[in-house]
Amino acid sequence: MITLVGFGPKFGLADASPFVLKVNVYMKMSGIAFTTVTDFAAFKKAPKGKLPYIVDEGKCIADSFFILKHLQEKYGSGLDDHLTIEQKAGSHVIIKALEEHLYWCVVHSRWVKDDTWPTVKQAFFGSMPFPLKYVVPWVARNNMRTACLKQGIGKHSDEEILAITRGMLASLSVLLGEKRYFYGEKPSTVDAVAFAFLAQITISKLNNPLNDMARTFHNLVTYCERIERTYYADADS
Repeated sequence: MITLVGFGPKFGLADASPFVLKVNVYMKMSGIAFTTVTDFAAFKKAPKGKLPYIVDEGKCIADSFFILKHLQEKYGSGLDDHLTIEQKAGSHVIIKALEEHLYWCVVHSRWVKDDTWPTVKQAFFGSMPFPLKYVVPWVARNNMRTACLKQGIGKHSDEEILAITRGMLASLSVLLGEKRYFYGEKPSTVDAVAFAFLAQITISKLNNPLNDMARTFHNLVTYCERIERTYYADADS
C-alpha cells in the first residue's frame, strides 16, 4: 500500500498543505488505497526537503507533480479519460494558476499576516518540545517571509493581495458555474487540485480577511463542501 507523508489534519481539513491535500484527494477520487504518515521523523527524510512525498513498494517519489505522474503511469486511474484535448489543456492552465499564483496568496495570509500567524504557529509547532517550539517557528516564518518577497507577493499591500486573490477566484467561479465539477458530472485531476487549494480558504476553520472574501464566492464554497462530503465523510479531520 502507498504511504503518503504530509503535515496531517489541521484547520478542519485532511491536510493543511494544499499540495499534500492534492495528492490525498486525487488518490481518493481514483480509488487508490493509501495510508498517511505525519511524524517528524518522516518529514526529516523528505527527499527534496518538503512535503508531500509517497513511498510506493519501497520507491520514494517527491513533489506532488511527480507523484501524480507516477500514480497515473502505474495505476492508470483514468480520472481524465472523459476529457477532450482542449479540456486537458484548460486543466493544465487552471492547475498552474492555482499552484503558482493562488498558493502564494494563501501563504502570505497564513505565515506573514499577524492576525493568522498565532493559529498557524500553534497548529504546526505547538507540540514541539522546548526549545524547538520557539526556535523552529521563528526560522520557518522568516523563511516564508523571504520566499514571499522573492516571489513578489510579499511586496504588495494587504489590499492589493486581496484584489489579486479576488480576481483569481472570480475567474474560477465563472469557469465552474453551477456544474458539479469543472468539466461536468465526473471529477478529474483539475478538481483534485482545485479542491486542495480552494478548501484552504473556503471551508477551513481559519478566519482572516482573505478567507472571509473567498467565502463570498458561494459556488466555490458549495463545490468544496460537496467534495469534502463525498470523499471525507468518515474522516476525523
